[in-house]
Amino acid sequence: MPRFHNWLQHQRLAAFFVLAYAISWSSWPVYALGMMPRMEFLPIGPLAAAVIVIGLAEGRAGYRVWGRRIIRWRVGWAWYAVALLLPAVLVLVTGTVNMLLGAAAPGLSQMTWTGLLTVFAVRFVNPLDGPLGEEPGFRGYAVPLLQSTRTPLQSAAILGVLVAFWHLPLIVFGGLSVIGLPITFVITFLYVWLFNRTGGSVLLTFLFHNSQGTFTMGSYGFTGSDMARAELIYLLAVTAAVLVTILFDRQSWRSAPPEASDGGPLTVRSNRTASGPPA
Repeated sequence: MPRFHNWLQHQRLAAFFVLAYAISWSSWPVYALGMMPRMEFLPIGPLAAAVIVIGLAEGRAGYRVWGRRIIRWRVGWAWYAVALLLPAVLVLVTGTVNMLLGAAAPGLSQMTWTGLLTVFAVRFVNPLDGPLGEEPGFRGYAVPLLQSTRTPLQSAAILGVLVAFWHLPLIVFGGLSVIGLPITFVITFLYVWLFNRTGGSVLLTFLFHNSQGTFTMGSYGFTGSDMARAELIYLLAVTAAVLVTILFDRQSWRSAPPEASDGGPLTVRSNRTASGPPA
């Protein structure tokens, strides 16, 4: 056990991703063997993986550091506006351009503020949905480990590939279109940028993710070729937003704040009471 504990402390990032994939994809082989009626993708995988790896490799000290990132709410009000409104702006731009190109949007007439708020509230507390299942793990745990030895730009690129590939079962079983993979890759840069600009706040990336999944292209009711064009426009809109952050906020891509990197002040203080060296 001491040997395993020492090994795990130095392989936390790899162990996290292996567990996140294994948990989220766990029903894939069972479904493929015909032992269950449909494939169930489990977004809770990253959250569960973080809980397990922290418990085995870091203990209570690790949970304290992780918990502080998750509930970090003392950031400027402007960042709350970015987290809540930027996803909606990207969808609004996409929908507007698509309708100008001739797309029909029957869903707009059925959309209500009450409906949107209800969706937002349910997603806010549902661990089997993307925001709560992904953010504490991918942003709250994986990003600080990646940024301990890499720049934010490098970390975002690596995370983007791994998170996009994590969604592969949804592509295979029809829950997500193929263009969803490059969209996921590109938008990961915005998540990492927001995480770092808010001093490592998972809460803000959680709000961003929740907003992204509340008002979507599906809200317009696009179908067929209109939906395919909307997805392409959305990819271009997200890519443009990422390029804006890279061109006009270059410093944020060169180095991460200490609180958003494993080895920052919170981690260093906590590791004084933890056993073994950090990875």
